[in-house]
Amino acid sequence: MADLSVKICGVDFKNPIIPASGVFGYGREYEELFPLENLGGIATKGTTLNRRTGNLAPRIAETPSGMLNSVGLQNPGIDHFINKEFPYLLEKDTVILANIAGSTVEECVQVAEKLEPTDVHMIELNISCPNVKKGGAAFGTSCDMASEVVRQVKKVTTKPLVVKLSPNVTSITDIAKAVEDAGADAVSLINTLLGMRIDINTGRPVLRNNVGGMSGPAVFPIAVRMVWQVANAVNIPVIGMGGVSSGRDAIELMMAGASAVQVGAAIFTDPYAPVRIINEMNEFLDDKNISSVRDIIGTVKPW
Repeated sequence: MADLSVKICGVDFKNPIIPASGVFGYGREYEELFPLENLGGIATKGTTLNRRTGNLAPRIAETPSGMLNSVGLQNPGIDHFINKEFPYLLEKDTVILANIAGSTVEECVQVAEKLEPTDVHMIELNISCPNVKKGGAAFGTSCDMASEVVRQVKKVTTKPLVVKLSPNVTSITDIAKAVEDAGADAVSLINTLLGMRIDINTGRPVLRNNVGGMSGPAVFPIAVRMVWQVANAVNIPVIGMGGVSSGRDAIELMMAGASAVQVGAAIFTDPYAPVRIINEMNEFLDDKNISSVRDIIGTVKPW
């Protein structure tokens, strides 16, 4: 069997596969299907300073080769996460990336401050959520605002800071370089693309929020392109995501330059997707006589 272990920002992952934030909750339901220890890591449900009820329904819609969501960061708040959810996760032999968000820079800072005394392995700062009415996407679409929120959060935490980038920008490399300069230890991308569907019988948008984030296999080529561009523009690790549904997809993102891969929408159609993808990666590497997954990172050969 190939060596699937990777190291990101000094943190050891037994394999590069991480269920993405927002699709895996806190892992409790999935542990009925497979041990969470099988995973390289878990990116937790996006957590804000205070409890959020999220957007009004309908907030999920199917699209060809994907889905739209406008859940709106529904979550129980950082105190609940620290007191109720994190102790359970900490018992699992896997890396925990606490995904955090806020409507203001100050909120993001306060959430990071609360996590600092805990044993969370890494923080993933979401500056790119397209389905909330303020914050999120606003931070991630401006170099100045992205730099500011990263700079302020870095002041209050010693945890490795992964910054989750938005694809809804003119130049994702400019944003990536801006957050790197501001102190980000790694970047993750891509978050969902902004999309919309209309019910032609009612004339109303399918989603109550009108627009939402598109994910699923349809966005995968965009993710590969952006991961490749960013990996060649920054000197910090890249965690890739966006439409990954197979081991071959994960291998492709790593060849583009990702050091690890998050799996999102695929889990909704196949709850076993993360462990299946791990097994498929191992089979591919064995077939190619590649001894370590680290040997494929950034190996694409552009024409």
